[in-house]
Amino acid sequence: MRDHMAARGPDGAGAWYGEADRIGLGHRRLAIIDLTDNGHQPMQSADGRCTVTFNGEIYNYRELRRDLEAAGCVFQSQSDTEVLLHLYARQGVAMVRALRGMFAFALFDARERVTLLARDPYGIKPLYYSDDGWTCRFASQVKALLAGRKISHEPDPAGQVGFYLLGSVPEPFTSFRAIRALPAGCTLLIDRTGAGAPERYHAIAAAFERADLDAGGEANEYDKVTACRAALLDSVRAHLVADVPVGAFLSAGIDSGALVGLMRDAGAQRIETVTVGFDEFRGTAQDETGLAGEVAQLYGTRHTTRIVTRAEFEADLPEIVTAMDQPSIDGINTWFVSKAARELGLKVAISGLGGDELFGGYPSFRDIPRWVRAFAIPSQVPLLGAGVRRLGSVMTGRLGINPKAAGLLEYGGTYAGAYLLRRGLFMPWELARVLDPDTIRDGLARLQPLQLIGAALQPDAHDNFARVATLESALYMRNQLLRDTDWASMAHSLEVRAPLVDSVLLAHVAAAAGSARRKGKQVLAAAPSRPLPAAVTGRAKTGFTTPVETWMRAFVTDGDGRLRSTDIPWARDWSRVVGARFPATTHA
Repeated sequence: MRDHMAARGPDGAGAWYGEADRIGLGHRRLAIIDLTDNGHQPMQSADGRCTVTFNGEIYNYRELRRDLEAAGCVFQSQSDTEVLLHLYARQGVAMVRALRGMFAFALFDARERVTLLARDPYGIKPLYYSDDGWTCRFASQVKALLAGRKISHEPDPAGQVGFYLLGSVPEPFTSFRAIRALPAGCTLLIDRTGAGAPERYHAIAAAFERADLDAGGEANEYDKVTACRAALLDSVRAHLVADVPVGAFLSAGIDSGALVGLMRDAGAQRIETVTVGFDEFRGTAQDETGLAGEVAQLYGTRHTTRIVTRAEFEADLPEIVTAMDQPSIDGINTWFVSKAARELGLKVAISGLGGDELFGGYPSFRDIPRWVRAFAIPSQVPLLGAGVRRLGSVMTGRLGINPKAAGLLEYGGTYAGAYLLRRGLFMPWELARVLDPDTIRDGLARLQPLQLIGAALQPDAHDNFARVATLESALYMRNQLLRDTDWASMAHSLEVRAPLVDSVLLAHVAAAAGSARRKGKQVLAAAPSRPLPAAVTGRAKTGFTTPVETWMRAFVTDGDGRLRSTDIPWARDWSRVVGARFPATTHA
C-alpha cells in the first residue's frame, strides 16, 4: 500500500509496527519542511506514547511550537510533524481545531490504544479507510488500499451514480463499497472494536452562520475590504512556509495573478511561475500565455511558458488514467502544469484554486438564487414538476434545448435541486443512457443526491451568497477540483498549496459580508500593493482549459463527426458517454 504511493513521497519511506504487530503505519516522504532525517516518518514521541504518519503541511506550526515550548515541551526536530505529537499529548482529539493547514494524518496512542484519523477543514488532502470487521486500513489513495489486495473490488453503485450526476464521486462514497472517504473537517477514532463514526469539527456552512450571528451592525465598508486584503496577504504568507522554493501556477485570470502579487508583497524572492499553453488556442480568447507573461513581468517573476501538444497528451494518457485515483471529468490541466513545474525543479507551487468559490466568480451565484425564487412555490405542487419534466424531456430533445430545462419546475425550487441542475452532468432521468437499471436504483437509493447536497447547507446561514458559496466549496471544489489537484500534482511529486482555500481566510471573508461580496473579485484583484492591470480584471472569464475534448474526439469520431468503434479502452468508454450525452444530431 505504501509503495503504491511512491510518487507522492519520493524522498524517503518508513514503516512502524506496534502492539505486537497488530498495528502498522507506513509513510512516503516528500521533504518540504525540515529536510534532515529528523523529519522522517512515521514519527514517534520521545516517551513512545504516540506515533504519527502525516500527509500535508501545518502552516502555523511555528506559532504552535513556541506555545508548546513555553509549556515545557522539548522538540527533537524542526518539522511540523513533531508539533502534532506534542499537541495531541496536551489536547487530545481537540488539537485539530488549533491546526491551520492541509492535512490527513493517523496518530496511534499506545496509552489509550486508539488510532486517530483526521482530515483538514476543506478536505484538501484525501484520506480513505476500510473496515471489514477484522482489520481497519487507511491511505491517501483508493488505489493504494486496493494495492494491499485485502479489500473487495465490488463497485459501489452510489459512487457510479454520483459520478454520472456530478462528474466526480461525492464523498463519503468512493467507487468501491468497502472503501469510504473520511469527510473533510472530520476526525475518526479506531479502537479494538473497529472504526467509529466520523465526528465533524469544521463545516463551511457553519463558518458563514457564525459570521452572520457575529455581525453586530454594518461596519465601515472600507474597513471590511481592508480587512479582507489583510487576510488575503496573511493567508499567502502562511502558505509560503517551507524549506524549499515555492513557485506558482500563473494563468491570465485574477486568482493566480493576485496571489503572485501577494507572494511578492509577502517577501517571496525569485518567484518561479509557470503557464501552460496549447497551439490549438493560439489567437483565441482561451490563450492565456501572453497575458500571463505580462503579469509575470509586472511582478518580476522568473516565468516559463510550457506548450503542450496533442502528441504529448496521447503519450501521457496511460499515466494519467493510472494516476487518476477515482473517476473524474477534469484534472488534465493540472496534470500538465504540475509536470511543467516539476521539470523546473519545484516541489511546491501556489494555485489560485478557490477564488471563484470564495468571491462569487461562478454563474451559479446568480442563477441558483434566481431559479429558487422563480420555482419555490410551483415546485411544491404534487406531481406537477414530474409531469412537466416527462413532457419536457421529449420536447427538449426534439427542439435541441438543454435537457436540464425540463427539470426546472421539479428541481429548481430548492437550493439542493437547483444546484444539481446547475452542476449536474447527467440528470437522474437521463442515467438510463449510461447505466443499467439495477445500478441506477441501488445507486440513487444509497446516494440520495438531493439529501446529500442539502446536508452541505447545514447549519443554514439564511444568505443566498453564503448558500451558493457553501455548495460550490463543499461539493464541486472538494470532490472535483481539490481531488483532481491532489492526484494530478502528486503524480509528479509536487505539492500544490491553495491560499484561497483556508479556514482562517474563510472566516474573515465571511465576516466581511456584503462589502466583499458586492465587489467580488475586485477585492482580490486590488489586494496586492501593485494591483492587477485592467487587461486582467476586464478579461472575460474562460477558466483554465485544455483542448482535451478536441484531442479525444479525434480518436472516437470519423471525418463527418460520427462516433466510431475503437479498440482503445478509455476511448470506448468515452465514446459511449459522448454518444449518450451528445447525440450526433445535436452537434454538441
